[in-house]
Amino acid sequence: MGRNERVELKKLSSFKIGGPADNFLSVKNAEEAVEGIKEWRRRIFPLGRKDVFVLGGGTNILWGDRGFKGLVIKPEINILEPADDGIRVGAGVPVSEVLNLAAENNLSGLEWAGGLPGTVGGAVFGNAGAFGGEIKDSLLEVLSLDLKTYSIIKRGAAECGFSYRNSIFRRNRGKEIILEAVFKLVPGDRGEILDKMSERIRYRKERQPLEHPNIGSIFKNVPVERMPNGVIEEYGLNIKTDPFPVIPTARLISEAGLRGLSLGGAMVSPKHPNFIVNVLSASSDDVAGLIEVVKEAVYGKFGVLLEEEILNLARR
Repeated sequence: MGRNERVELKKLSSFKIGGPADNFLSVKNAEEAVEGIKEWRRRIFPLGRKDVFVLGGGTNILWGDRGFKGLVIKPEINILEPADDGIRVGAGVPVSEVLNLAAENNLSGLEWAGGLPGTVGGAVFGNAGAFGGEIKDSLLEVLSLDLKTYSIIKRGAAECGFSYRNSIFRRNRGKEIILEAVFKLVPGDRGEILDKMSERIRYRKERQPLEHPNIGSIFKNVPVERMPNGVIEEYGLNIKTDPFPVIPTARLISEAGLRGLSLGGAMVSPKHPNFIVNVLSASSDDVAGLIEVVKEAVYGKFGVLLEEEILNLARR
């Protein structure tokens, strides 16, 4: 178990943005998490209630420059092993390592996640998805730790409340820590599996601004039923299935004329306008302000309010 105080969160963020966390705890198992949280709560009790935040790979979070007034826990649970035509994996394992093990064991079902950043815990938390696939599609069960009772909760996939980029864990943010997940995969051809993964990785490199610090897609794509009548036809908007019929938010942002728009050190990526990139040592306020500008512009043009996919803690 590792406990530190005043850890700079920008060092733990793919955006390279964020102030200090008052307290930081890295844990390798549930026992270390319970011990560390109990100690922290004893120390801070006279100061009143403070929040707990569970950090995965830091690939989907906008921290505030003022930092986090509470405890940031980083599960570094590194279990990774085959399990009955599937894989048992700890929350701290990078998604890329799961894909490598799946390919080595000729297991198919996660090819869509080729190039997906972050850890398994974060991917389960946000029901990560791309190319028509989602984490929930191959998930068998999840183990988590209840931060109030310190009990272990075991849930099947159907009990995890998955929806579009959401889960019971995201709705219970600060109340549970994902510890492990078991993925149920199917036998496949190793060559075909690797080819599909490589294709996804290549697509991301070509279409996404990976050359700049970013936290992935800022906004969710817009379900077709949320679009005002006549807008899709008027602007000739393309509908894609990912994982259900949606209008790509990148297209809406582009049609609103926002490619390359900047605020301070943050910029709407010209390469993929649903990404905001950190080009000149952006502050969290730069990014948060640009998010609001994009929302207002898209609403003004199309009459639809964009929903954020990221965890935005900039003005918390």
